[in-house]
Amino acid sequence: METVLSGIRSTGNLHLGNYFGALKNYVKMQHENRCFFFIADYHSLTTHPDPALLHPNVHNVLAEYLAAGIDPEVATVYIQSDLPQVAELYLLLNMHAYTGELERTASFKEKVRKQTENVNAGLLTYPVLMASDILIHRAAKVPVGKDQEQHLEMTRKFARRFNNFYGVEYFPESEPYNFGNELVKIPGLDGSGKMGKSEGNGILLIDEDDVIRKKVMKAVTDSGPTAPNSPVTDGVRNIFTIMQAVSTPDTLQYFKEKYASCEIRYGDLKKQLAEDIIRVVAPIRSRIRDIRNNKEYLRKVTCQGAERAAESADKTMAEVREIMGIRRF
Repeated sequence: METVLSGIRSTGNLHLGNYFGALKNYVKMQHENRCFFFIADYHSLTTHPDPALLHPNVHNVLAEYLAAGIDPEVATVYIQSDLPQVAELYLLLNMHAYTGELERTASFKEKVRKQTENVNAGLLTYPVLMASDILIHRAAKVPVGKDQEQHLEMTRKFARRFNNFYGVEYFPESEPYNFGNELVKIPGLDGSGKMGKSEGNGILLIDEDDVIRKKVMKAVTDSGPTAPNSPVTDGVRNIFTIMQAVSTPDTLQYFKEKYASCEIRYGDLKKQLAEDIIRVVAPIRSRIRDIRNNKEYLRKVTCQGAERAAESADKTMAEVREIMGIRRF
């Protein structure tokens, strides 16, 4: 059984793309590996979020992941800031991270362009904090998207550098966990290739039924096929992809045949898709509300998660201090 770690953003709401993409694999993965899932509130501080919203955002995201299937009795679920050992390892790893390599990361360059008035040290050393999150549990695998691959490679570099500098084989070189063919990519309703938080093109798991119907009815299609067996355009293909995730196979086949025969009515297609999405989302939405309102349960989950995570982190930090020569009298 391998140790797997995944960070969860502390802002934004889960959408269908998250649910049918990585999250369903997380739910499966937690029964096959020793999993740590944490909500990355330290990372969000690089953008100077409103302090009044930081904890409510963590509260909401935690409730959504639990409602969607992450089991705190099986996996370790914790808040990043509840584990001070991460900050200590971050400090120690920074002693072996060099300014030049951090300045060359693609994410730092992008942030410098986007937030010119807030180019803080946290942005520069973001890869070191990410490495600390991973190495604090000596994780063998980390689920990452394309935008995080460079950071994971830097984690591997920091692990090698630490091992070589101190002449040990202590930190593993964590491998990406990309789920292979099991990872489902849900497209956006705007005809783009990806459903995303910031794009405003997705169905949130917390959306009400009427909101879902309105969003789906506005989904991009086309003017209709011009001849039998015409190639499916991007917008319609995206709708069929979402339908493949939420509808029955015979429903999907019915509308594909209607498209091929030039008899498709996009209004009917969208109405069916909306109702099928609602069927999937409604029970999750109900669980989200129940969990959000159960503060005692959330307190229990986070306290239990912090305690479990601390056991792993304390062992790592004791060994790291010994390796680096940091000893108490």
